[in-house]
Amino acid sequence: MKKPEPLSLAGITTYSLKDRPSKVSCQNFARPWQAGGSLREFAGRLPHILAGTDLREVAGAWVKAHREGCPILLGMGAHPLKVGLSPVIIDLLRRGLLTGVALNGAGIVHDAEIAMAGQTSEDVDAELGCGRFGMAQETGEFLNTAISWGAKEKLGLGEAVGRRLLNAAFPYQHLSLLATAAELAVPLTVHVAVGTDIIHLHPSVDPEALGATTHLDFRIFAALVSRLAGGLYLNLGSAVIMPEVFLKALTLARNLGHKVEPLTTVNLDFVQHYRPLTNVVRRPTAGKGRGYALTGHHELLFPLLAALVIEELEETHAH
Repeated sequence: MKKPEPLSLAGITTYSLKDRPSKVSCQNFARPWQAGGSLREFAGRLPHILAGTDLREVAGAWVKAHREGCPILLGMGAHPLKVGLSPVIIDLLRRGLLTGVALNGAGIVHDAEIAMAGQTSEDVDAELGCGRFGMAQETGEFLNTAISWGAKEKLGLGEAVGRRLLNAAFPYQHLSLLATAAELAVPLTVHVAVGTDIIHLHPSVDPEALGATTHLDFRIFAALVSRLAGGLYLNLGSAVIMPEVFLKALTLARNLGHKVEPLTTVNLDFVQHYRPLTNVVRRPTAGKGRGYALTGHHELLFPLLAALVIEELEETHAH
């Protein structure tokens, strides 16, 4: 085979940079910060590019849903509670900026421990080897007793635990998401995968009650999802359980004749995983709607988003 001659660059066709469509314009660049400004000014100085645009649009969708009386649901793992976001979420509940919350099973563990002792999240590495991990007596006994009681009362798991927390008068009850939801009569559901939570290891566990109460909560959550047309669904820090539960609730609602569109969905996490991107961001909004993925630490990203929403609503109210 004859050795190829290098291609000549002499005959290439060029164009003017000024005439070329470009995806980035200096008109959308960030503006440097000026000391003493407001949070609203800070948001206005962010780049109108990629996540800078998405963050504003998500805040706008949240504000729009609230103004129009549409549902705003938060599905979440337990990590947001472990990084101190309980007061932020409770504030959103009290402002009516969340109309429903759904937790995985670990959520009730950390919420109850915060209410009881003002602390949570043991050192698993230190405790696992000696078999002590998950064996806190008060956590297992209180939650399993509440779940058994809830089954007898025909309550969902979230409402049962919330009511018992509300009536227990624990010293840090004001930091309990479940107690606050029970106080405000905001639906809070809990979706358990059996064997994933420490309370399933305790002798007080009642498997029948666990199954009955969490299945009832799935049906309640599906009812909330069935009304989500025009509203907003946020998935915060759940990589598997809540994206799967949300997708199943959505298909149940649509099977029963609820179109649930248009729909805005958001996944907020410090790593973007397959299930949230597929089951929250992409699939549910494929017909009519918009899905967003915002990446960042829960303890920074979610308070920032909540603050932008509150600022927008307060600014509008002031005028």
